[in-house]
Amino acid sequence: LAAPLAAQDINADPTYETVSLAGGFPDDPYVVSLQSGGPLDASGLGGACAGFIAEAPDVRLHFAPGSLPLIISVASAADTTLVINAPDGNWYCNDDGEASLNPSIAFGSPMEGRYEIWVGTYGNAVIEPADLHISEPYRN
Repeated sequence: LAAPLAAQDINADPTYETVSLAGGFPDDPYVVSLQSGGPLDASGLGGACAGFIAEAPDVRLHFAPGSLPLIISVASAADTTLVINAPDGNWYCNDDGEASLNPSIAFGSPMEGRYEIWVGTYGNAVIEPADLHISEPYRN
C-alpha cells in the first residue's frame, strides 16, 4: 500500500474499458485484451509494486460484490505486473503469481465500488500483449 505516483491519474479515462460487474456475473472470467506497460515506474508506489505502467488506468471496474472473492489476474507470454487502486483508496500490487510470471490479486472480501487497474511490464517500458481476467472462484 502506498501513495500515488506524481504522474498517476486514477480519475483519467481508462485506456481500454470501463466495466460494471456484480457478484455472480455470467461470463466468468470477464476478459479484456490490452497492451501492458507504459512509461511510469510502478515501484514509486512502494510495497510490492513493480514494472512499468501508463498514467491512465487500463481498465476501470465498478464492482458490486456477492458472497465470493474477487480475483483479478493477467495472462501473458511476457513478464507482467498488476497494480490496482481499490475502492478503499489503497494500492494493491503483484508481480508474479504462484507458478508463473502472471500476476494475480485476490480480494477475499471484495469492496463495493471502483477499482482502477493497470497491467505493467516488468523490468522495462516495453509494450506487450496481455489479457486481464476478472473472476470469482468456481461456483457450484
